[in-house]
Amino acid sequence: MGNERLRLAIAEHDLTTATLAEQLEVDRKTVERWVSSSRVPYPRFRTQVSKILGLEEAYLWPDRDLSESQLNQASRREIVEVYPNRGAVPHGLWRRLIDEASEQVDVLVFAGLFLVDSHPDLPEQLALRARDGLRARLAYGDPASPVVEQRGIDEGIGMDLGARIRITLAAMAPAVGVEGIDVRLHETVLYNSIYRFDDDARQHAPRGVAGTSKPCHPPASGRARPAVLPLPGVLRARVGVSRPSGRISGGVTR
Repeated sequence: MGNERLRLAIAEHDLTTATLAEQLEVDRKTVERWVSSSRVPYPRFRTQVSKILGLEEAYLWPDRDLSESQLNQASRREIVEVYPNRGAVPHGLWRRLIDEASEQVDVLVFAGLFLVDSHPDLPEQLALRARDGLRARLAYGDPASPVVEQRGIDEGIGMDLGARIRITLAAMAPAVGVEGIDVRLHETVLYNSIYRFDDDARQHAPRGVAGTSKPCHPPASGRARPAVLPLPGVLRARVGVSRPSGRISGGVTR
């Protein structure tokens, strides 16, 4: 198995295995082996590569035996913050993420009602920003699906989860059909709710009722890394049956 982190880091710095080898004064095939296999360079080369790419050794070679300090540094590159529950997320952070997103907003949830509850102008704002090139992909649970029914039972709220999804869909109706905004329903078992605002991602791992579970905050540097999220991008996930949302009051059409 190859070293995907090293390969991506080399590419992101507009380098090749050949040019990196030149800087290290080693044979090109040596660097190619570091990338294409699990072979770990000698310490002096790891140090040099780390400096050239601006990344900690613990990130580039996570399986290597490293000190606790090095491992902590690597973990901070992958996860910026972990909150004990959604209520602990700093006030205004969600709003700032939405306001500052200029290219992409991706949401994969069952209901995500808190977003429209706390930002009632969200659909209008997304519709307005879409005219300037913002793209939004929003996937909500199908309120009529067995998966949503079962999740409601699991969370102890019964049919209320389906009702919450319908409220969200009704609130988001002004954004449906707007060019650049894709609102869909899915029928999949979600173990994580995922939110992405440009390159800043939030992964919400449910444990009980969604509002009491633990969100984590991957870094906003460069791009959201596959090592951080279980999926490289929100709607690149296989989310079961995905289709345009059905007709709900307010003009949401199938």
